[in-house]
Amino acid sequence: MKKLNGKVVDEEELEELEEEKEKVVETYSNGVGVSFGFPQPDQNLVVGYALTVKKETSFLKPNFRGLARTKGIKFVCIDVNRPLSDQGPFDVVLHKLLAKEWCEIIEDYRHKHPEVTVLDPPDAIQHLRNRKSMLQGVVDLNLSDCHGKVGVPRQIVVTKDPSSIPYEVTKAGLKLPLVAKPLLVDGTAKSHKLFVAYDQLSLAELEPPLVLQEFVNHGGIVFKVYIVGESITVVKRFSLPNHGKRDLSKVAGMYPVPRVSSYLSSAEDADLDPSIAEHPPRPLLEKLATELRRRLGLRLFNIDMIREHGTRDVFYVIDINYFPGYGKMPDYERVFTEFLLSLVQSKYKESTFLKSSF
Repeated sequence: MKKLNGKVVDEEELEELEEEKEKVVETYSNGVGVSFGFPQPDQNLVVGYALTVKKETSFLKPNFRGLARTKGIKFVCIDVNRPLSDQGPFDVVLHKLLAKEWCEIIEDYRHKHPEVTVLDPPDAIQHLRNRKSMLQGVVDLNLSDCHGKVGVPRQIVVTKDPSSIPYEVTKAGLKLPLVAKPLLVDGTAKSHKLFVAYDQLSLAELEPPLVLQEFVNHGGIVFKVYIVGESITVVKRFSLPNHGKRDLSKVAGMYPVPRVSSYLSSAEDADLDPSIAEHPPRPLLEKLATELRRRLGLRLFNIDMIREHGTRDVFYVIDINYFPGYGKMPDYERVFTEFLLSLVQSKYKESTFLKSSF
């Protein structure tokens, strides 16, 4: 472990930060930096943020800060070592810190400062930190009238010793191969390490607590559906290939799954079969996003979605993530800037309505 600007970072995070720093230098050399390419009007919207060093670097890039500044948005780093109420004043607070102490601080702040928009409520975020509860809001959705069906792959939660896993899988009637995911999503690299188990013997090598999810053939494509308030952006990424019966007879053991979030896994420009590459129907996505925003109580999240191979309208949600890597979303600077401005506009309309009611 090393320290950067007084914050503790691991080797992997430090390496990623160095890569981001190179991109920032390149941006400045092209004359598009925060101070070079953007006018600087008087600020009228203050956004406080509490993010990890890694998240701050990947999200608050120079282009985004510069565009936001032209719209009167100022980003201010929150000092977690000082009382939050002594800082600001803020119009909006963006945060993605997972410590229990921070969650208590931001929850208390929300109640004491209802005039500030907190993105998002910590109790709602907690719902997505457990893969058992994460997909519960999708299970009983009825979207059959929206040009498609959305479900969740069959799965079980295992919290006992590894030797019990083969029995639990057989008891639940799950079919191999199975995708193994850590039960808790705690922001560590380990919580994103997934494995595919191809036989019963390999199941005993897994480390509970975890979720075992049936693998659904999906043409090797996953749809990353980014939600920013009312905005929906879909990006195709490469995923695991289909598995046929003949393939399964030749494969045994357990294999790690590459991170789908990698830039290198983008499938936007690939020459793919239209039946695989076609995005989910827009009406379906709009209905799904609306329902999940309401059920989860969140405005910043993304949905990992797959289409069952051989079908056109059968989809599965396999993961939901809070405040994902928006820096990898096309045109995120504009989308997020407009979203922040819309929060202020809605507050103004609400305030005007309340005043006119008296």
